[in-house]
Amino acid sequence: MKLWELDSIQAIYANIRMLIQLLLVGYILTYIFETDSPILVLLVVIFMVLMSSYIALRPLQQKGIRAFSIIFISLGISGIGVLLLVTQIILELPRWFEPQYIIPLSGMVFANSMNTISLVGERFTAEINRGESYIEARKIAMGAAMIPQINALLAVGLVALPGMMTGQILSGIDPLTAARYQIMVMCMIFSTAGLSAAIYLYFNKTNDD
Repeated sequence: MKLWELDSIQAIYANIRMLIQLLLVGYILTYIFETDSPILVLLVVIFMVLMSSYIALRPLQQKGIRAFSIIFISLGISGIGVLLLVTQIILELPRWFEPQYIIPLSGMVFANSMNTISLVGERFTAEINRGESYIEARKIAMGAAMIPQINALLAVGLVALPGMMTGQILSGIDPLTAARYQIMVMCMIFSTAGLSAAIYLYFNKTNDD
């Protein structure tokens, strides 16, 4: 990155920050996983939505409270809605706030949706600036933003084993059971990414459609 005159300092900062964040979260999750407080779990989920909204906003041209609010609503509605469906109906958790399930699944949902919103927002703005209509810009942006999600579905099991499935297999769980969990996760991630992008584009609707 330095050789090609890119921002290598930002990459170094990101790696150092990743190291510190993961070490800290390891200690914090040890405490949270032992708690019986649903309020604490809810606060963690809300914090995830806030942070993912802030990070998704960072590369976009649109800034300010309105832009942040749109991203927050998009992530919140799609992520929490799908999360409730998965944890309360599919997994049927013994406690609705089971932190060992809620927090890791929330991380998967909001991290992927965050990236999708950044992609769809950047592409949508670029198309609008090129003079495309709202409908056309929406279509192009949505198609481009969903490429990583569709590629992930096409490649899973052929190019790479996803992290969750690999972790379960390494821990000794039957591969078929691990595969079923991974199918659930892939569908969950794909749906939340698509829904969050669609909600984001809806709230950025212009008057020329």
